[in-house]
Amino acid sequence: MGCIARPAKGSSMYDLVIANGTVATAADVYRADVGIKDGVIVALGRGLTGAAETIDAAGRYVLPGGIDSHVHIAQPSGEGIVMADDFESGTRSALFGGNTTVLPFCIQEKGEALRTALTDYHAKAAGNCYTDVSFHLVISDPSEAVLGQELPAAVADGYTSFKIFMTYEALRLNDAEILATMDTARRTGALVMVHCENEDAIRFLVDKFTGEGHLEPRTHATTRPVVVEREATHRAISLAEVVDVPVVIVHVSNGAAMEEIARARARGRPIVGETCPQYLMLTEDDLSGMDWEGAKFVCSPPPRDKAEQTNIWRGIETGIFDLFSSDHCPFRYDDDRGKLNPKGRNDFRHIPNGIPGVETRLSILFSEGVMKGRIDLPRFVAMTATNHAKTYGLYPRKGTIAVGSDADIAIWDPDAERVIRHAELHDAADYSPYEGIAVRGRPETMILRGKVMVRDGALVGEKGYGAYLPRGLSDRAKPPTE
Repeated sequence: MGCIARPAKGSSMYDLVIANGTVATAADVYRADVGIKDGVIVALGRGLTGAAETIDAAGRYVLPGGIDSHVHIAQPSGEGIVMADDFESGTRSALFGGNTTVLPFCIQEKGEALRTALTDYHAKAAGNCYTDVSFHLVISDPSEAVLGQELPAAVADGYTSFKIFMTYEALRLNDAEILATMDTARRTGALVMVHCENEDAIRFLVDKFTGEGHLEPRTHATTRPVVVEREATHRAISLAEVVDVPVVIVHVSNGAAMEEIARARARGRPIVGETCPQYLMLTEDDLSGMDWEGAKFVCSPPPRDKAEQTNIWRGIETGIFDLFSSDHCPFRYDDDRGKLNPKGRNDFRHIPNGIPGVETRLSILFSEGVMKGRIDLPRFVAMTATNHAKTYGLYPRKGTIAVGSDADIAIWDPDAERVIRHAELHDAADYSPYEGIAVRGRPETMILRGKVMVRDGALVGEKGYGAYLPRGLSDRAKPPTE
Protein backbone atom coordinates (compact mmCIF):
# COMPACT_ATOMS: atom_id res chain seq x y z
CA MET A 1 0.00 0.00 0.00
CA GLY A 2 1.56 3.30 -1.05
CA CYS A 3 5.29 3.75 -1.42
CA ILE A 4 8.25 4.27 0.85
CA ALA A 5 10.55 7.27 0.65
CA ARG A 6 14.27 6.75 0.18
CA PRO A 7 16.10 8.35 3.13
CA ALA A 8 19.19 10.50 2.87
CA LYS A 9 22.39 9.06 4.34
CA GLY A 10 22.43 9.22 8.09
CA SER A 11 18.76 10.21 8.34
CA SER A 12 15.73 8.34 9.62
CA MET A 13 13.49 6.71 7.07
CA TYR A 14 10.64 8.87 8.41
CA ASP A 15 10.43 11.96 10.55
CA LEU A 16 7.21 10.62 12.03
CA VAL A 17 5.14 7.45 11.88
CA ILE A 18 1.55 7.31 13.09
CA ALA A 19 1.17 3.65 13.94
CA ASN A 20 -1.71 1.26 14.61
CA GLY A 21 -4.51 3.68 13.78
CA THR A 22 -7.60 3.38 11.60
CA VAL A 23 -7.17 5.65 8.58
CA ALA A 24 -10.27 7.19 7.04
CA THR A 25 -10.59 9.06 3.76
CA ALA A 26 -13.63 10.15 1.77
CA ALA A 27 -13.48 6.79 -0.02
CA ASP A 28 -12.33 4.18 2.48
CA VAL A 29 -11.60 3.14 6.06
CA TYR A 30 -8.66 0.83 6.72
CA ARG A 31 -5.92 -0.05 9.20
CA ALA A 32 -2.52 1.39 8.30
CA ASP A 33 0.54 3.19 9.57
CA VAL A 34 1.26 6.61 8.09
CA GLY A 35 4.88 7.50 7.29
CA ILE A 36 5.79 11.20 7.09
CA LYS A 37 8.96 12.82 5.75
CA ASP A 38 9.65 16.53 5.19
CA GLY A 39 6.05 17.45 5.89
CA VAL A 40 4.56 15.07 3.34
CA ILE A 41 2.95 11.63 3.58
CA VAL A 42 5.42 9.24 1.94
CA ALA A 43 4.15 5.81 2.99
CA LEU A 44 0.99 3.97 3.95
CA GLY A 45 1.37 0.42 5.14
CA ARG A 46 1.69 -1.93 8.08
CA GLY A 47 4.62 -2.16 10.43
CA LEU A 48 6.46 0.97 9.28
CA THR A 49 9.74 1.38 11.16
CA GLY A 50 12.74 3.65 11.10
CA ALA A 51 11.06 6.83 12.34
CA ALA A 52 12.59 9.60 14.43
CA GLU A 53 9.28 9.62 16.30
CA THR A 54 6.32 7.26 16.45
CA ILE A 55 2.83 8.08 17.70
CA ASP A 56 0.75 5.09 18.73
CA ALA A 57 -2.78 5.68 17.43
CA ALA A 58 -4.28 2.36 18.54
CA GLY A 59 -7.99 2.77 19.13
CA ARG A 60 -7.99 6.10 17.29
CA TYR A 61 -9.13 7.36 13.90
CA VAL A 62 -6.46 8.96 11.71
CA LEU A 63 -8.27 11.56 9.62
CA PRO A 64 -7.28 14.32 7.21
CA GLY A 65 -7.07 17.62 9.04
CA GLY A 66 -10.33 19.48 8.74
CA ILE A 67 -10.70 22.29 6.22
CA ASP A 68 -13.17 24.99 7.22
CA SER A 69 -13.77 26.94 4.03
CA HIS A 70 -16.17 29.49 5.54
CA VAL A 71 -14.75 31.48 8.45
CA HIS A 72 -14.58 35.18 9.28
CA ILE A 73 -11.46 36.44 11.05
CA ALA A 74 -10.22 40.01 11.68
CA GLN A 75 -12.73 41.57 9.29
CA PRO A 76 -14.08 45.13 9.26
CA SER A 77 -17.51 44.87 10.88
CA GLY A 78 -19.00 48.35 11.03
CA GLU A 79 -18.38 51.51 13.00
CA GLY A 80 -17.52 50.77 16.63
CA ILE A 81 -17.73 46.99 16.13
CA VAL A 82 -14.68 44.72 16.44
CA MET A 83 -14.60 41.05 15.46
CA ALA A 84 -13.49 38.94 18.43
CA ASP A 85 -10.90 36.77 16.68
CA ASP A 86 -7.69 37.84 15.03
CA PHE A 87 -5.63 35.29 13.11
CA GLU A 88 -3.82 34.11 16.23
CA SER A 89 -6.89 33.26 18.28
CA GLY A 90 -9.01 32.21 15.29
CA THR A 91 -6.51 29.71 13.89
CA ARG A 92 -5.62 28.43 17.37
CA SER A 93 -9.29 27.70 17.98
CA ALA A 94 -9.57 26.06 14.55
CA LEU A 95 -6.58 23.85 15.30
CA PHE A 96 -7.98 22.61 18.60
CA GLY A 97 -11.22 21.85 16.76
CA GLY A 98 -9.49 19.42 14.39
CA ASN A 99 -8.73 21.78 11.51
CA THR A 100 -5.43 22.30 9.69
CA THR A 101 -6.61 24.77 7.04
CA VAL A 102 -9.13 27.63 7.14
CA LEU A 103 -10.36 29.94 4.40
CA PRO A 104 -11.41 33.38 5.69
CA PHE A 105 -12.73 36.28 3.64
CA CYS A 106 -10.77 39.30 2.50
CA ILE A 107 -13.38 42.04 2.10
CA GLN A 108 -13.15 44.72 -0.54
CA GLU A 109 -14.83 47.79 0.92
CA LYS A 110 -16.62 50.20 -1.41
CA GLY A 111 -14.14 52.14 -3.50
CA GLU A 112 -11.18 50.03 -2.40
CA ALA A 113 -8.73 48.33 -4.75
CA LEU A 114 -8.53 44.57 -4.38
CA ARG A 115 -4.75 44.69 -4.03
CA THR A 116 -5.05 47.15 -1.14
CA ALA A 117 -7.54 44.89 0.64
CA LEU A 118 -5.30 41.87 0.12
CA THR A 119 -2.14 43.63 1.30
CA ASP A 120 -3.86 44.75 4.49
CA TYR A 121 -5.35 41.33 5.16
CA HIS A 122 -2.07 39.50 4.58
CA ALA A 123 -0.44 41.85 7.09
CA LYS A 124 -2.96 40.75 9.71
CA ALA A 125 -2.26 37.07 9.07
CA ALA A 126 1.52 37.18 8.70
CA GLY A 127 3.32 35.31 11.46
CA ASN A 128 0.14 34.76 13.46
CA CYS A 129 -1.34 31.49 12.20
CA TYR A 130 -1.48 28.06 13.83
CA THR A 131 -3.12 26.53 10.74
CA ASP A 132 -2.59 27.03 7.04
CA VAL A 133 -4.84 29.71 5.54
CA SER A 134 -6.08 30.83 2.15
CA PHE A 135 -8.32 33.77 1.31
CA HIS A 136 -11.60 34.13 -0.51
CA LEU A 137 -12.31 37.61 -1.87
CA VAL A 138 -15.54 39.48 -1.16
CA ILE A 139 -16.52 41.68 -4.10
CA SER A 140 -18.59 44.66 -2.95
CA ASP A 141 -17.66 47.17 -5.66
CA PRO A 142 -17.54 45.46 -9.08
CA SER A 143 -16.30 48.43 -11.05
CA GLU A 144 -15.03 48.17 -14.59
CA ALA A 145 -11.44 48.27 -13.33
CA VAL A 146 -12.09 45.58 -10.72
CA LEU A 147 -13.80 43.17 -13.12
CA GLY A 148 -11.61 43.93 -16.10
CA GLN A 149 -8.19 44.05 -14.47
CA GLU A 150 -7.94 43.60 -10.71
CA LEU A 151 -10.02 40.47 -10.25
CA PRO A 152 -8.46 38.54 -13.18
CA ALA A 153 -5.00 39.43 -11.83
CA ALA A 154 -5.99 38.21 -8.37
CA VAL A 155 -7.30 34.91 -9.77
CA ALA A 156 -4.02 34.42 -11.62
CA ASP A 157 -2.22 34.94 -8.29
CA GLY A 158 -4.13 32.10 -6.64
CA TYR A 159 -7.18 33.88 -5.17
CA THR A 160 -9.47 31.59 -7.10
CA SER A 161 -12.79 32.03 -5.28
CA PHE A 162 -14.88 35.00 -4.32
CA LYS A 163 -18.12 35.71 -2.54
CA ILE A 164 -20.97 38.00 -3.44
CA PHE A 165 -23.81 39.11 -1.20
CA MET A 166 -27.49 39.57 -1.99
CA THR A 167 -28.06 41.19 1.42
CA TYR A 168 -26.42 43.83 3.68
CA GLU A 169 -26.52 47.34 2.21
CA ALA A 170 -22.75 47.83 2.41
CA LEU A 171 -22.04 44.60 0.53
CA ARG A 172 -24.94 43.57 -1.65
CA LEU A 173 -24.87 43.58 -5.43
CA ASN A 174 -27.86 44.08 -7.69
CA ASP A 175 -28.69 41.55 -10.39
CA ALA A 176 -26.78 43.39 -13.11
CA GLU A 177 -23.68 43.55 -10.92
CA ILE A 178 -24.04 39.87 -10.03
CA LEU A 179 -24.22 38.94 -13.72
CA ALA A 180 -21.15 41.01 -14.56
CA THR A 181 -19.19 39.53 -11.66
CA MET A 182 -20.22 36.00 -12.58
CA ASP A 183 -19.10 36.66 -16.15
CA THR A 184 -15.63 37.55 -14.89
CA ALA A 185 -15.63 34.28 -12.95
CA ARG A 186 -16.50 32.42 -16.11
CA ARG A 187 -13.66 34.03 -18.06
CA THR A 188 -11.04 33.45 -15.35
CA GLY A 189 -12.13 30.10 -13.91
CA ALA A 190 -12.83 31.50 -10.45
CA LEU A 191 -15.57 29.98 -8.32
CA VAL A 192 -18.45 32.15 -7.08
CA MET A 193 -19.95 31.80 -3.61
CA VAL A 194 -23.32 33.47 -2.96
CA HIS A 195 -24.99 34.59 0.27
CA CYS A 196 -28.65 34.25 -0.69
CA GLU A 197 -31.15 36.52 1.06
CA ASN A 198 -33.40 39.12 -0.58
CA GLU A 199 -32.39 42.46 0.96
CA ASP A 200 -35.38 44.41 -0.34
CA ALA A 201 -37.80 41.90 1.19
CA ILE A 202 -35.85 42.02 4.46
CA ARG A 203 -35.97 45.85 4.48
CA PHE A 204 -39.75 45.71 3.92
CA LEU A 205 -40.21 43.35 6.88
CA VAL A 206 -37.81 45.27 9.11
CA ASP A 207 -39.72 48.50 8.51
CA LYS A 208 -43.01 46.72 9.19
CA PHE A 209 -41.98 45.07 12.47
CA THR A 210 -39.94 47.93 13.88
CA GLY A 211 -42.85 50.23 13.09
CA GLU A 212 -44.92 48.01 15.39
CA GLY A 213 -42.30 48.35 18.13
CA HIS A 214 -40.56 44.99 17.73
CA LEU A 215 -36.86 45.62 18.40
CA GLU A 216 -35.90 42.45 20.32
CA PRO A 217 -33.35 39.92 18.93
CA ARG A 218 -36.07 37.46 17.92
CA THR A 219 -37.24 39.98 15.32
CA HIS A 220 -34.01 39.34 13.43
CA ALA A 221 -35.33 35.88 12.60
CA THR A 222 -38.86 37.12 11.96
CA THR A 223 -37.63 39.60 9.35
CA ARG A 224 -35.45 37.02 7.56
CA PRO A 225 -37.96 34.20 6.95
CA VAL A 226 -37.37 31.14 4.83
CA VAL A 227 -38.99 32.70 1.76
CA VAL A 228 -36.38 35.47 1.45
CA GLU A 229 -33.62 32.86 1.39
CA ARG A 230 -35.50 30.54 -0.94
CA GLU A 231 -36.25 33.33 -3.44
CA ALA A 232 -32.67 34.57 -3.45
CA THR A 233 -31.35 31.03 -3.86
CA HIS A 234 -33.57 30.52 -6.89
CA ARG A 235 -32.47 33.88 -8.32
CA ALA A 236 -28.75 33.26 -7.73
CA ILE A 237 -28.98 29.89 -9.47
CA SER A 238 -30.95 31.44 -12.33
CA LEU A 239 -28.41 34.22 -12.82
CA ALA A 240 -25.62 31.62 -12.78
CA GLU A 241 -27.51 29.71 -15.46
CA VAL A 242 -27.73 32.86 -17.61
CA VAL A 243 -23.94 33.24 -17.45
CA ASP A 244 -23.31 29.46 -17.41
CA VAL A 245 -21.14 29.29 -14.29
CA PRO A 246 -21.11 26.96 -11.30
CA VAL A 247 -21.95 28.52 -7.92
CA VAL A 248 -21.59 27.64 -4.26
CA ILE A 249 -24.75 28.37 -2.28
CA VAL A 250 -23.43 29.00 1.21
CA HIS A 251 -24.94 28.44 4.68
CA VAL A 252 -28.26 26.94 3.57
CA SER A 253 -30.70 26.89 6.48
CA ASN A 254 -33.89 25.23 5.23
CA GLY A 255 -35.58 22.66 3.04
CA ALA A 256 -37.04 25.11 0.52
CA ALA A 257 -33.59 26.48 -0.42
CA MET A 258 -32.29 22.90 -0.46
CA GLU A 259 -34.93 21.96 -3.01
CA GLU A 260 -33.85 24.82 -5.27
CA ILE A 261 -30.38 23.25 -5.33
CA ALA A 262 -31.81 19.78 -5.98
CA ARG A 263 -34.01 21.01 -8.85
CA ALA A 264 -31.12 22.89 -10.44
CA ARG A 265 -28.94 19.80 -10.28
CA ALA A 266 -31.72 17.79 -11.90
CA ARG A 267 -31.50 20.25 -14.81
CA GLY A 268 -27.76 19.60 -15.00
CA ARG A 269 -26.61 22.77 -13.26
CA PRO A 270 -23.31 22.50 -11.30
CA ILE A 271 -24.28 23.71 -7.82
CA VAL A 272 -22.29 23.19 -4.61
CA GLY A 273 -24.38 23.21 -1.42
CA GLU A 274 -23.09 24.19 2.01
CA THR A 275 -24.68 24.09 5.44
CA CYS A 276 -23.52 24.76 9.01
CA PRO A 277 -23.89 23.49 12.59
CA GLN A 278 -26.28 26.26 13.66
CA TYR A 279 -28.94 24.86 11.36
CA LEU A 280 -28.70 21.48 13.08
CA MET A 281 -28.39 22.55 16.71
CA LEU A 282 -30.13 25.92 17.13
CA THR A 283 -33.64 27.25 16.46
CA GLU A 284 -35.17 30.71 16.19
CA ASP A 285 -36.46 30.25 19.74
CA ASP A 286 -32.88 30.70 20.93
CA LEU A 287 -33.12 34.33 19.81
CA SER A 288 -35.88 34.83 22.39
CA GLY A 289 -33.54 34.55 25.40
CA MET A 290 -34.32 36.74 28.37
CA ASP A 291 -32.33 39.90 29.14
CA TRP A 292 -31.20 40.18 25.50
CA GLU A 293 -29.47 36.75 25.65
CA GLY A 294 -30.98 36.11 22.23
CA ALA A 295 -28.38 38.46 20.76
CA LYS A 296 -25.85 35.64 21.15
CA PHE A 297 -27.62 33.71 18.38
CA VAL A 298 -28.12 36.48 15.82
CA CYS A 299 -26.67 35.31 12.50
CA SER A 300 -27.79 35.31 8.89
CA PRO A 301 -29.59 33.35 7.70
CA PRO A 302 -31.04 32.81 11.18
CA PRO A 303 -31.67 29.40 12.74
CA ARG A 304 -35.10 28.04 11.86
CA ASP A 305 -37.21 25.41 13.66
CA LYS A 306 -37.09 21.70 14.47
CA ALA A 307 -38.70 20.75 11.17
CA GLU A 308 -35.99 22.59 9.26
CA GLN A 309 -33.31 20.87 11.34
CA THR A 310 -34.75 17.60 10.06
CA ASN A 311 -34.61 18.93 6.51
CA ILE A 312 -30.96 19.92 6.88
CA TRP A 313 -30.09 16.45 8.17
CA ARG A 314 -31.86 15.03 5.13
CA GLY A 315 -29.70 17.22 2.91
CA ILE A 316 -26.55 15.97 4.63
CA GLU A 317 -27.61 12.34 4.45
CA THR A 318 -28.70 12.43 0.79
CA GLY A 319 -25.83 14.47 -0.65
CA ILE A 320 -27.58 17.75 -1.39
CA PHE A 321 -24.89 19.30 0.77
CA ASP A 322 -21.28 18.93 -0.26
CA LEU A 323 -19.75 21.12 2.45
CA PHE A 324 -20.21 21.43 6.20
CA SER A 325 -18.64 24.71 7.33
CA SER A 326 -18.82 26.69 10.55
CA ASP A 327 -19.47 30.21 9.21
CA HIS A 328 -17.41 31.20 12.28
CA CYS A 329 -18.10 34.93 12.70
CA PRO A 330 -17.25 35.76 16.31
CA PHE A 331 -18.26 38.82 18.32
CA ARG A 332 -18.05 39.15 22.04
CA TYR A 333 -21.47 39.26 23.71
CA ASP A 334 -20.92 41.42 26.79
CA ASP A 335 -18.84 44.05 25.07
CA ASP A 336 -19.45 47.62 23.91
CA ARG A 337 -17.76 46.67 20.64
CA GLY A 338 -19.69 43.42 20.23
CA LYS A 339 -23.24 42.15 20.47
CA LEU A 340 -24.13 44.53 23.32
CA ASN A 341 -22.78 47.67 21.72
CA PRO A 342 -24.65 50.83 22.77
CA LYS A 343 -27.15 50.62 19.90
CA GLY A 344 -27.33 46.83 19.85
CA ARG A 345 -28.45 46.71 23.48
CA ASN A 346 -31.83 48.09 22.46
CA ASP A 347 -32.36 47.33 18.78
CA PHE A 348 -31.74 44.08 16.89
CA ARG A 349 -30.81 46.05 13.77
CA HIS A 350 -27.52 47.01 15.43
CA ILE A 351 -26.55 43.58 16.77
CA PRO A 352 -23.60 42.35 14.66
CA ASN A 353 -24.51 39.24 12.69
CA GLY A 354 -22.49 36.12 13.40
CA ILE A 355 -21.66 33.42 15.93
CA PRO A 356 -18.44 31.58 16.87
CA GLY A 357 -18.10 27.92 15.92
CA VAL A 358 -14.83 26.98 14.20
CA GLU A 359 -13.72 24.86 17.17
CA THR A 360 -17.00 22.98 17.59
CA ARG A 361 -17.91 22.25 13.93
CA LEU A 362 -16.21 18.87 13.64
CA SER A 363 -17.15 17.57 17.08
CA ILE A 364 -20.81 18.37 16.48
CA LEU A 365 -21.00 16.61 13.11
CA PHE A 366 -18.95 13.66 14.32
CA SER A 367 -21.09 13.22 17.43
CA GLU A 368 -24.50 13.91 15.91
CA GLY A 369 -23.73 12.39 12.51
CA VAL A 370 -21.23 9.55 12.76
CA MET A 371 -21.79 8.39 16.33
CA LYS A 372 -25.58 8.47 15.94
CA GLY A 373 -25.51 6.60 12.63
CA ARG A 374 -26.79 9.36 10.37
CA ILE A 375 -23.64 9.38 8.19
CA ASP A 376 -20.62 7.13 7.90
CA LEU A 377 -17.01 8.09 8.52
CA PRO A 378 -16.07 8.62 4.84
CA ARG A 379 -19.03 10.99 4.43
CA PHE A 380 -17.82 12.90 7.51
CA VAL A 381 -14.33 13.21 6.00
CA ALA A 382 -15.76 14.32 2.65
CA MET A 383 -17.99 17.01 4.14
CA THR A 384 -15.38 18.40 6.52
CA ALA A 385 -12.14 18.14 4.52
CA THR A 386 -12.00 16.46 1.10
CA ASN A 387 -14.86 18.27 -0.61
CA HIS A 388 -13.55 21.62 0.65
CA ALA A 389 -10.14 20.89 -0.87
CA LYS A 390 -11.69 19.78 -4.16
CA THR A 391 -14.08 22.72 -4.33
CA TYR A 392 -11.46 25.38 -3.65
CA GLY A 393 -8.42 24.21 -5.60
CA LEU A 394 -6.41 22.55 -2.80
CA TYR A 395 -6.82 18.86 -3.65
CA PRO A 396 -4.89 16.53 -3.46
CA ARG A 397 -2.31 18.55 -1.54
CA LYS A 398 -4.93 18.98 1.18
CA GLY A 399 -8.04 17.13 2.28
CA THR A 400 -6.93 13.50 2.12
CA ILE A 401 -4.46 10.97 3.48
CA ALA A 402 -2.47 9.78 0.48
CA VAL A 403 1.15 9.45 -0.57
CA GLY A 404 2.27 12.86 -1.77
CA SER A 405 -0.30 14.85 0.19
CA ASP A 406 0.63 17.26 2.96
CA ALA A 407 0.82 15.49 6.33
CA ASP A 408 -2.17 17.36 7.78
CA ILE A 409 -3.65 14.87 10.19
CA ALA A 410 -6.13 14.80 13.05
CA ILE A 411 -5.93 11.85 15.44
CA TRP A 412 -9.40 11.36 16.87
CA ASP A 413 -10.55 9.62 20.03
CA PRO A 414 -14.02 8.45 18.97
CA ASP A 415 -15.14 7.63 22.49
CA ALA A 416 -14.11 10.81 24.34
CA GLU A 417 -17.17 12.43 25.89
CA ARG A 418 -17.47 16.05 26.93
CA VAL A 419 -19.92 18.88 27.30
CA ILE A 420 -19.15 21.97 25.24
CA ARG A 421 -18.09 24.79 27.57
CA HIS A 422 -16.73 28.05 26.25
CA ALA A 423 -14.30 28.16 29.16
CA GLU A 424 -12.52 25.19 27.54
CA LEU A 425 -12.45 26.62 24.00
CA HIS A 426 -9.67 28.72 22.46
CA ASP A 427 -11.34 31.55 20.54
CA ALA A 428 -11.48 35.15 21.78
CA ALA A 429 -15.25 35.37 22.05
CA ASP A 430 -16.86 35.25 25.49
CA TYR A 431 -19.50 32.58 24.80
CA SER A 432 -20.36 29.58 22.65
CA PRO A 433 -23.81 29.23 21.07
CA TYR A 434 -23.44 25.49 21.72
CA GLU A 435 -22.81 25.80 25.46
CA GLY A 436 -23.99 22.72 27.34
CA ILE A 437 -24.32 20.41 24.33
CA ALA A 438 -22.87 16.94 25.02
CA VAL A 439 -20.67 15.51 22.26
CA ARG A 440 -18.82 12.25 21.78
CA GLY A 441 -15.51 12.12 19.90
CA ARG A 442 -12.79 14.75 19.71
CA PRO A 443 -9.40 15.42 18.09
CA GLU A 444 -6.61 14.82 20.60
CA THR A 445 -3.48 15.23 18.46
CA MET A 446 -3.10 17.61 15.49
CA ILE A 447 -0.34 17.50 12.88
CA LEU A 448 0.23 20.26 10.32
CA ARG A 449 2.59 19.48 7.43
CA GLY A 450 4.30 16.83 9.55
CA LYS A 451 4.72 18.97 12.65
CA VAL A 452 2.85 18.04 15.84
CA MET A 453 0.92 21.16 16.83
CA VAL A 454 -1.39 19.72 19.52
CA ARG A 455 -0.37 16.64 21.48
CA ASP A 456 -2.89 14.90 23.70
CA GLY A 457 -4.94 18.07 23.95
CA ALA A 458 -2.04 20.44 24.71
CA LEU A 459 -0.63 23.09 22.37
CA VAL A 460 3.00 22.29 21.47
CA GLY A 461 3.40 23.99 18.07
CA GLU A 462 4.30 27.62 17.66
CA LYS A 463 2.32 30.50 16.25
CA GLY A 464 3.49 31.33 12.74
CA TYR A 465 3.99 27.76 11.51
CA GLY A 466 0.74 28.10 9.56
CA ALA A 467 1.38 29.23 5.99
CA TYR A 468 -0.60 31.10 3.34
CA LEU A 469 -1.74 28.88 0.44
CA PRO A 470 -2.20 30.18 -3.11
CA ARG A 471 -4.77 27.94 -4.75
CA GLY A 472 -5.30 26.42 -8.15
CA LEU A 473 -8.55 26.62 -10.08
CA SER A 474 -11.37 24.51 -8.75
CA ASP A 475 -12.24 21.41 -10.72
CA ARG A 476 -15.81 22.67 -10.46
CA ALA A 477 -15.06 25.98 -12.21
CA LYS A 478 -12.52 26.16 -15.00
CA PRO A 479 -12.43 28.65 -17.88
CA PRO A 480 -14.41 27.80 -21.02
CA THR A 481 -12.38 26.22 -23.79
CA GLU A 482 -14.11 28.03 -26.61
